[in-house]
Amino acid sequence: ITTKSQEAAARNEAGRVEQEARGRLERQKINDEAEAEKSRQELLSLQAQSAAVESTGQAKAEAKARAEAAQIEGEASVRQAQLRAEASKIKSEAELIQLKQKQEAEIDHQRKVDELDLARARELTGIDSAKFKATVTAIGPDTIKAIAQAGPEMQAKMLQGLGLKGFMITDGNSPINLFNTAQGFLGGVNPSDI
Repeated sequence: ITTKSQEAAARNEAGRVEQEARGRLERQKINDEAEAEKSRQELLSLQAQSAAVESTGQAKAEAKARAEAAQIEGEASVRQAQLRAEASKIKSEAELIQLKQKQEAEIDHQRKVDELDLARARELTGIDSAKFKATVTAIGPDTIKAIAQAGPEMQAKMLQGLGLKGFMITDGNSPINLFNTAQGFLGGVNPSDI
């Protein structure tokens, strides 16, 4: 009986120890599950934070990249406008220089033409002057006086004989009737005959 009672006590003790061990094991299991759930919650929280940081970082990076691209594009547009303005200025200056050179060349050419015309006019004037002087010298003052005093027909014949055409000699006291003068050039033709 004692043995049986000791066996029963030992079985009871073993059952109690086993129950306690199972209780501890269950508590440990519950604690471990709670700890695991807590760790899982922390992991999910960290993952969410990481995803938020990642998406924020990505958004920031994209925004920064867009801003830098816009800045580069703006700077390129400004530089392009500056280069266009500079090219336009250079072109305008070149056109102005070319126009100025053209005008200077035209002025120089016109000056030379004017100088040639003036020299030619001087020569012709000198020739006409010398010719007139030679004619007057050849005719002589007495002959010129006689021509001035002679009638118009005689004057015309004398002038034709000298090879002069279109000269008009007057004493300066009488007005000139150009209509009658024109008749003399036509050789004494009456206006009614024309």
